[in-house]
Amino acid sequence: MTRVATPENEDYLMRIADHGTAEHVERLVRNYRLVKRNEALAQENNRHEMRELMLYSVDGGQFVLHGQLTAEQGAVVKKVLDAIMDEDFEQQKDVPAETPADEKNPKPRGIASRRADALVRIAESYLANSTKDSNGGDRYLVHVHTDMDTLKADGTGAEAEIEECGHVPAETARRLSCDAGVVHWLERGDGEPLSVGRKTRSIPPAIRRALKRRDGGCRFPGCTCTRFVDAHHITHWADGGETSMDNLALLCRHHHRLVHEGGFRVKRSAAGQLLFIKANGQVLPESGEKRSCGNALALFAAHAESGIQITPETTITKWCGEKMDDQMAVGGLLYGE
Repeated sequence: MTRVATPENEDYLMRIADHGTAEHVERLVRNYRLVKRNEALAQENNRHEMRELMLYSVDGGQFVLHGQLTAEQGAVVKKVLDAIMDEDFEQQKDVPAETPADEKNPKPRGIASRRADALVRIAESYLANSTKDSNGGDRYLVHVHTDMDTLKADGTGAEAEIEECGHVPAETARRLSCDAGVVHWLERGDGEPLSVGRKTRSIPPAIRRALKRRDGGCRFPGCTCTRFVDAHHITHWADGGETSMDNLALLCRHHHRLVHEGGFRVKRSAAGQLLFIKANGQVLPESGEKRSCGNALALFAAHAESGIQITPETTITKWCGEKMDDQMAVGGLLYGE
């Protein structure tokens, strides 16, 4: 009961304990924590859908940048901006004393101006190194604090903490820890660390190279992304899954999120084939050969075998411009189930 008790719900929990059994209290606490875990995931999915970034010009030739990011995305951007601003500050300290005052720019720049300059340096750096990937467990240098109860699939921990940037739901923590550096902490109840273990990579470099060689890119059906991919544990290491080739698959950032926060599941069949399964249990069909020539020839052959005739008139709709009655359309679909 102490795991969820607050000043607001303590009286209610005590009434349950007084009038029920220990099993009743345990079931109540367990179900409550599961609800909070699902609630945190739903809130994160909502925040993910609301992410946006707008860039537009105003009179005078200036650009206005406005947006909102998830805690995970904001932590990445904040870390990079802070690093660049610190580097710029160190460079400014090295200005020679004999430099004329007007060249030393004695008036300090505000934090907003420094942040704007740092953002431009990020863009310039990307353009100068656009052929480089960002794989590797330390690519973000963002600290995520969590515990095993949150990382386990059947755990009841609802959220993990991104240092100085808020909280993320359990599934986001599981995704981030799929391919990251891991440090085991032992701390007291008040958060004071008692011991800190060595940092280890969840995906050793040798396995990553072999994984890149085998998969080539994202394994999600139909995806052709080969850069900015994560190594996904089919059975998460927090649930006892091995960091081995049989238990790993490359996924792009978008599809890696779908597998965790989006409700998709991945498993291997008895024959070793990767199966991607929707939340409703439907298995996604395998995509065709990714090479365009092979795709086209296979598609032509399949159409000829099925008797499908595609002409310039095939895509012309029979819609005459009338307004669709959503209620009637959905009602008809439900009636046919």
